[in-house]
Amino acid sequence: MHERLGQQLERLDRLETAERAKCRYLAGDDRFLVLLLNTEYVVDIPNRQIIPAEDDYERVAHFCEQLCILGYLTNATTVPPAKELVSAERLDAGQFFFRGTHTTPTRKLEEAFGRAPALLYGACRDLNAGRCSYGDASVEFSILPRIPLTLVIWGADIEFPARASIILDRSAPAHLPLDVLWAALGLAVDKVVSAAHDNEETRPAN
Repeated sequence: MHERLGQQLERLDRLETAERAKCRYLAGDDRFLVLLLNTEYVVDIPNRQIIPAEDDYERVAHFCEQLCILGYLTNATTVPPAKELVSAERLDAGQFFFRGTHTTPTRKLEEAFGRAPALLYGACRDLNAGRCSYGDASVEFSILPRIPLTLVIWGADIEFPARASIILDRSAPAHLPLDVLWAALGLAVDKVVSAAHDNEETRPAN
């Protein structure tokens, strides 16, 4: 478990943390159950491990997964959704943070779905995503319980290149610091793009 964030979590009230983060706490085992990208993770405080429950405890969460989960558990608040969708750059202080090495991964989405936007729907099937009406294809799903994410694709044509947008509820920084939010966006996009590639590889040849 990420040492600094793990120590922060240990010092927090467990039930209050579960309420803030909209997750489950198992008092008998001193464990939290947290959904990250529609996968349940066990945050085992006594053993200082974070493990995907669906993998039958055979895989320890990698660094980025741990960062997102622990950053969320230690920072989430009870602030409700603002119900105002904005790009990451339009979040508070986002215009200063989400640039340079911290730009959002829209290019990966454009490369994966720009020629066939509808592939986005199949790639997001395991994320319990809902379809939206933006662009040529768009979906909404949760990165973490209080962090909804919307992805929008406009397909390439003879006049314009493909374009993608990554949209968040304006309340997102109330639950994750911007650096952890950036990592969470990268994790979400990588998962979607990887699913698209897997679907392409398993599609029967004509």
